[in-house]
Amino acid sequence: MEMNPQQMADKARQFQDRVVPQIDEARQNLVDMNDRVVSFIRANPGTCLLGAVAVGFLVGRIASRR
Repeated sequence: MEMNPQQMADKARQFQDRVVPQIDEARQNLVDMNDRVVSFIRANPGTCLLGAVAVGFLVGRIASRR
């Protein structure tokens, strides 16, 4: 089935109408999560530093086995 340029443009607009709101919602969710993470790190810097050291140690141990 061949589509003329107008039909292709209509399909593209329909796709955009469905996808763009989902992308905007996902972007907003990421911004909100980033804000929560930054707030947690600012409120608990010692805990975050200790966690980062622990994760780094584990990654180092796993990487050294290979």
